[in-house]
Amino acid sequence: MAELRLAIEIVLFASLGVVAYAYFGYPVLIWLASRLFGREPDRPEVPDKDLPTISLLIAAYNEEAEIGRRIENALETDYPADKYEIVVASDGSSDRTNEIVRGYERFGVRLLAFPVRRGKATVLNDAIPQASGEIVMLSDANTFTHATAAQRMAGWFRDPKVGVVCGRLVLTDPATGKNVDSLYWKYETFLKKCEGRLGALLGANGAIYAIRKTLFQGIPGNTIVDDFVIPLLARQRSGCRIVYDKEAVAVEETPARLKSEFHRRTRIGAGGFQSIGMLFRLLSPRNGWISFTFASHKILRWLCPFALLAALLSNALLAVRPEFMALLCAQVLFYAVSLIASRLPSEPRVLRYSRVATMFTMMNAALLVGFFRWLRSSQSAAWKRTERVLEGAGHPGGAATGTATASVSGR
Repeated sequence: MAELRLAIEIVLFASLGVVAYAYFGYPVLIWLASRLFGREPDRPEVPDKDLPTISLLIAAYNEEAEIGRRIENALETDYPADKYEIVVASDGSSDRTNEIVRGYERFGVRLLAFPVRRGKATVLNDAIPQASGEIVMLSDANTFTHATAAQRMAGWFRDPKVGVVCGRLVLTDPATGKNVDSLYWKYETFLKKCEGRLGALLGANGAIYAIRKTLFQGIPGNTIVDDFVIPLLARQRSGCRIVYDKEAVAVEETPARLKSEFHRRTRIGAGGFQSIGMLFRLLSPRNGWISFTFASHKILRWLCPFALLAALLSNALLAVRPEFMALLCAQVLFYAVSLIASRLPSEPRVLRYSRVATMFTMMNAALLVGFFRWLRSSQSAAWKRTERVLEGAGHPGGAATGTATASVSGR
């Protein structure tokens, strides 16, 4: 009996240790490593005449309410016109998306209209080879990039070792337009900066990243999180650098409802587990710092839902002793707070901070659901649309009406 109790205690503390390391220990270690062994990458200054040709590729599905504004935003990009093209790849859109895009063909916008919806991965496989640029910049229909973003990203490719550049996504409130980057988003941006200093950045953000066209060799058609897989496959195959540029900025509205965010994170979770089979070679220590960041930031993070369940169950089995009963009560209280906080207003600020517990619990619940969807192969690679509070017009032919929606990227 004593041996069994000891085994259960080991499971409890090991499980809590995994969670503590993944969310708290790793950020401290990666910060220290980035300061001791990393450096801030230097972006080369490139005159306009030496900039590479670049294709902005927007994959879209039923984006009639947003695509006009997105194209107009893209047309305002500060990049030499003779080296810049805009391509919209429409994945079997059944609304007015194609019609609206054709209204911009006189400005040089190209439409690749695929008649049947097959999913974003397949669309990218077909569309990227048709892009004329040396560099392909990928973005979403609901993302709006700053005018200088393309030039910022293109400059990095002057270094032949750079294969992928990831920009910075700023989240805004759909009703007020104000920056509402959450504590979690700031936390993830901090990790990106540290990993970038070590040359060990993990993936990109589907809202704004660029890749050398020659490094894209296609991805499986059922790939769920393409913006994670594409950069890391390029790194795995070629050893290229992935760079993070905080000055290359894109803006995107936050989802209107927590339920929408849960569905998005479930999809990301399924895609994360799927990606392990494609990217496991990066775990080899021969890959340097990226093996450490991939194992700590991603693999262990994806295992946290199972660690949390193991901690709760093992704690319950040990609750006959007062110290373990107190720990069990603390766990139950945390989950109760996370549930209550999800129904509280965001003001005053102290209530907003209580929602960190909600975000933590929701993320891990979504990862768990995503795992079983991946296990059953029930997560579709075709992206769905996330509800938004507000959408504008901005395309030829009149304003859009109705409830606002926008597509989900694989972040």
